[in-house]
Amino acid sequence: MKPRTKRGLAILGGVTCIAFATYMVFQTFQSNLVFFYSPSQIAANEAPKDRAFRVGGMVEENSIKRDAGGLKVSFVVTDFAHRIEVNYEGLLPDLFKEGKGVVAEGRLNSTGSFTASQVLAKHDENYMPPEAAEALAKAKKP
Repeated sequence: MKPRTKRGLAILGGVTCIAFATYMVFQTFQSNLVFFYSPSQIAANEAPKDRAFRVGGMVEENSIKRDAGGLKVSFVVTDFAHRIEVNYEGLLPDLFKEGKGVVAEGRLNSTGSFTASQVLAKHDENYMPPEAAEALAKAKKP
């Protein structure tokens, strides 16, 4: 083989390896990407049915129901325009309370409620995730 042909094959091999590595990085990024939706967006069927996503808003007053014998809990998340029931099994954050902001990560189930794999509560009086604050502001506008 001529040196020119060897060099061309080496360059082609290098470009192919870089293209494959770039493809794998984008595929991994896409599979780990989790979007945020408000209860209003879920009610409008904008949320994915087959992937995990985050829902955020305020925990509705008098909506927390705990299973007497275990770690199962259900509560309602609202953006003051729409509401969605969230089911979760596990320990809730210490700051999780009715009337406070919350973001839950999980999937919609077949009954239309949300099954959470993780629940996050706001950590002080002035903080709310930007997505949740924006969704609440949009829902309050007529």
